[in-house]
Amino acid sequence: MSRQASPTDPWILRTEHTAYAVALDPSGRWAELSAWGPHGIETGPSPMHWSRRTHFLTPADAAPAEHLPQGLRPFTGADLIAHHPGGPRGSWYAFTGVDQDGDQALRLHFDDELLGLRTTLHYQVVAGTDVIQRWTELTCTGDRELRLERFDSAAVNVPVDRARLTYLAGQWSQEFQLTQLELARGRFEMTSSQGVPGHAYAPWLAVQDATASAHGPTATYGIALAWPGNWRISADAEPGGAVRVRAGRLPDQGAVRLAPGASLTTPVLACAFSPDGLDGLARVWHQYERVLAGERLLRPRKVLYNSWEATGFDVRAADQLELARTAAELGVELFVVDDGWFPGRHDDTGGLGDWYPDPEKFPEGFDHFIGKVRALGLDFGLWVEPEAVSPASQLYAEHPDWVYRLDGRPATLVRNQLLLDLGRAEVQEFVLATLDRLLSSHDISYLKWDMNRPPTERGRPGQQPDQNSEGPDVEYQDLDAAHVAGYLRVLDRLRSAHPQVTVEGCAGGGGRIEHATLARTDVVWPSDNTAPMDRLRIQYGYLHAHAAHTMSSWVTDAPGLFDPRPRSLAFRFVTAISGVLGIGADIRAWTERQREEAAGWIARYKQVRDVVHHGEVHLLNSPADPTCGLQFQTPDRDRVVVTAWSTGLLDGAPLVPGRPARLRLRDLDPAAGYLDQDGGTRYSGAHLMHAGLPYAWTPERDAELTVLVRT
Repeated sequence: MSRQASPTDPWILRTEHTAYAVALDPSGRWAELSAWGPHGIETGPSPMHWSRRTHFLTPADAAPAEHLPQGLRPFTGADLIAHHPGGPRGSWYAFTGVDQDGDQALRLHFDDELLGLRTTLHYQVVAGTDVIQRWTELTCTGDRELRLERFDSAAVNVPVDRARLTYLAGQWSQEFQLTQLELARGRFEMTSSQGVPGHAYAPWLAVQDATASAHGPTATYGIALAWPGNWRISADAEPGGAVRVRAGRLPDQGAVRLAPGASLTTPVLACAFSPDGLDGLARVWHQYERVLAGERLLRPRKVLYNSWEATGFDVRAADQLELARTAAELGVELFVVDDGWFPGRHDDTGGLGDWYPDPEKFPEGFDHFIGKVRALGLDFGLWVEPEAVSPASQLYAEHPDWVYRLDGRPATLVRNQLLLDLGRAEVQEFVLATLDRLLSSHDISYLKWDMNRPPTERGRPGQQPDQNSEGPDVEYQDLDAAHVAGYLRVLDRLRSAHPQVTVEGCAGGGGRIEHATLARTDVVWPSDNTAPMDRLRIQYGYLHAHAAHTMSSWVTDAPGLFDPRPRSLAFRFVTAISGVLGIGADIRAWTERQREEAAGWIARYKQVRDVVHHGEVHLLNSPADPTCGLQFQTPDRDRVVVTAWSTGLLDGAPLVPGRPARLRLRDLDPAAGYLDQDGGTRYSGAHLMHAGLPYAWTPERDAELTVLVRT
């Protein structure tokens, strides 16, 4: 280990376009942010510089610290609360060394010798992105057990006087609603204790100066926590003019125990910066998720048909094949049988856990059925919910101890099912063996992993009292972390054993979407709501945080839940084409004209999906505006794909004189020509950016896909 030559000399980390500078405070006891922004931001006086005069605070309480324990920072929010059983809450650490790998990785070490705790702050630049990953490693170096009540991954400091916070809020069927507030002073907090990130909030936050435009070119800082369990994010507008964001796990038992010699590693907190507003920050996150996908990104996202909307639990081979034949005629490439294919699954009261094809539903055999689907030129996929079990299932009869339960307490049924304790090694092996058997025994190339209930009564049957614990005599178990570790282990082994299988993540819609899951799946299901205007708002928010190649989107016949305005089939297709196109409607009931239109949209999707999934994205206006759209383009700006929607009122449009709506594009070559491949109109880049693409919306034409080629 080495030390800085001077406490004021910063350590510099460099991403593709940004710099992140960290220095020790003058006392040498903690690390502070010195600068974060575009290359060169580190040259000159630090924008985080402060006078270090404090009244009724300690210096650490006012510092832009990267991480501080409660003992040093007692008043304004500590990132670490640690103590011995029965001892005082608090830790006082000091800097003891550094390891640095050029400008790409950094590790800062802090020790509390009296408590017996080492804290190591990790920083890692993600090559090819403007993202720095941060996490903390905590090691018990003494001979007594430690209790960790709070152990955030990191703190992120943003130099703004009045903050505009942008976050993604909602509920089931209304996830990813882009929401903003100004935080002049005080604290803002988001949490989930549902064992998954949940539908109410996404573990993602963006911070801007409230005096700047929300979507225009302005410095924008973002964080995202990679943790598919309980979590929290808080933002404090602090004395002196700054915002300090903290993020990390939320321990489900109140505290986590750390035995002598043991270490705990917190979840990764990804930190991103863009000078180009929320629109630019979205592109930073999209590129990061492409890096997380690795080689899997090269696999085309196929057009999917899912049978759930058409048949529900009433799965019968003849009906499924009728749907598959119709889907193949439309140009669909993948057929997925959803819930209802296994024994006892006639409604949501039975069957979960007994993962074998029901011979009554597939009388000629499951493989014979799959063979007929594949003979149509379709890949085959299957829905599973491997973490759940029905009380009436054979699995529950044989292993009632595998579910979360508290002795002497009633079990709560959610969706008429219980949740398996995936933290148990035997449960993990069961799930792995089940999925491996299905994928090895049958010609399945797509797996939809669903989870439709949070954990309740979170305990293990037969657990023994712990006489050494504080508070109630309950044996300590870090069940949330154990479940997360089991979930990720199963996914990792599944991907290793079956690398060619496409995996879709789902949790009652968008209940478990974060970077740990996205790194191990190919696509995710943002919401169970597929109504046209509702879905557009969901996807608009989603694309601020996540990439289009991860966003599964279906065309269905669903009526609006939150916005009942009718929209055309074209509107639904253009919405779905903006992600990974799927169809979930009962296409048997579609008219011949509807099927012809659908086939045309599917053919167009296949022509543009490489740009949608691999290109740079600009968010044009919002669903709250009369016209909104998305602009996807290749990095060289030679191909531009625009999906656009009429989101305003259409009443009177044929009668009242007016001009076409205009959607102004961004980041084109102003001197170049761009040809509309379908309409034949030629535009200059300057015209498209300053006058915009024209749309003469009518009730029959309320959405459009435009492909522009540079000439």
